[in-house]
Amino acid sequence: MLGATGTIGRATLAALTKRGHQVVGFARTGTVLYADQADICEWRFGDVTDLYALQRDGFRGEKFDVLLSCMASRTGNAADAWASDHRAHLNALQCARSSGVTHMVLLSAICVQKALLAFQHAKLAFEDALMTSGIDYSIVRPTAFFKSLSGQIERIQNGKPFLLFGDGNLTACKPISDLDLAEYLAETVDRSERRNCILPVGGPGVAITPREQGELLFSLLGKEPHFRHVPVALMDIIIATLNLVGRVLPAVAGKAELARIVRYYATESMLVWDPVKGRYDADATPSTGSETLADHYRKILAGERTADLGDDAIF
Repeated sequence: MLGATGTIGRATLAALTKRGHQVVGFARTGTVLYADQADICEWRFGDVTDLYALQRDGFRGEKFDVLLSCMASRTGNAADAWASDHRAHLNALQCARSSGVTHMVLLSAICVQKALLAFQHAKLAFEDALMTSGIDYSIVRPTAFFKSLSGQIERIQNGKPFLLFGDGNLTACKPISDLDLAEYLAETVDRSERRNCILPVGGPGVAITPREQGELLFSLLGKEPHFRHVPVALMDIIIATLNLVGRVLPAVAGKAELARIVRYYATESMLVWDPVKGRYDADATPSTGSETLADHYRKILAGERTADLGDDAIF
């Protein structure tokens, strides 16, 4: 298993072992494991972007049945994306084929349906390589994660307005919890009907817009809704400025890509895209699990859960 130390990866590792699977986790050299991870599986360490290191330190010439990857680029910038989302996965796929693996479960993202960003193109390139590799594949494309919709909780608690792009109804999603997604991924290892499929998946309930997310938070806190609207055109100005400066200062180019990522998520829904009708379709977006975004917010507000935002702290 790759990516077993990330937020989704940790939950998926636990779900796999609960189902009786024997798992070998491969992580970056120097990774510090959480206490609940250390003894849950066999750990091996090395450089996943180095084919020979992955063969030597990871697969070790042994036979495996399934390769499951929750690995993804940390920043989304072009260099990181092509190294992690594409090249590292190609290395793993090559090793897997020589190790007898007959099935790969890949955690991808629903946003690759309309690929405009570097990391989306990198993910799609590997998806294509996997689908033509000759081994069975299950490509899971989840919608928004709870943590990516938790970045404004502290703002609201501190009396600040909830920030919205446009009127707050430009996009919608069916957010899914870490545990529900992990269970879905673990199930997919054992479900033959999910082989050789692209599997979009969201959480339970109806699709929710950013404005409805804000209203939900205010309601749970017993506060009157208070919004501040950010024009999408402002993002376009920021991106154009960063692009211009980035031609002279390469470090700024990375910030321009981050701004493009923010704009993408501010204007594109995380739902199944219907190319015939030219729109996102909430009804066509499958749901799984039982935990809702409201449940997640209640647990955070009650101090029963923390919002581990990491690189998802954009919103």
